[in-house]
Amino acid sequence: MTHTDPTPRRDKGTDAPRAFMIGHLRNVETCPDIAEYLERIDATMAPYGGRFVVHGARPVVYEGTWDGDLVILEFPDLVRAREWYASPEYQEILPLRTAHADSLILAIEGVREDYQAGEKAARLFPGRGTPTPLTR
Repeated sequence: MTHTDPTPRRDKGTDAPRAFMIGHLRNVETCPDIAEYLERIDATMAPYGGRFVVHGARPVVYEGTWDGDLVILEFPDLVRAREWYASPEYQEILPLRTAHADSLILAIEGVREDYQAGEKAARLFPGRGTPTPLTR
């Protein structure tokens, strides 16, 4: 398994970005091991502030193709998401899932609450101006 571990970035702004673990699960075998994994995973996330945002949903696809299920977990930050994944408690139950599903799992940092996409354009293309502020 290839494992890329970039240094977490920190944008300035009103709220620190949250982090997400995203799982694309395919060919999940419904079996007692999967049931046990599901029964135990919440207790492994609790000490790290993790929670399910999406669990096993099949998305509506507007572009491209998709097969399988989607799982999204939210954590207070990327450090805690990584700590959870590496924790002995989670590593103990991980084989219950990996033996019975094809998975692509990744961790990613979200954006601040007040983030606007124009900020990225301003960083990529200096001199284009500043993002248009949101009006609420």
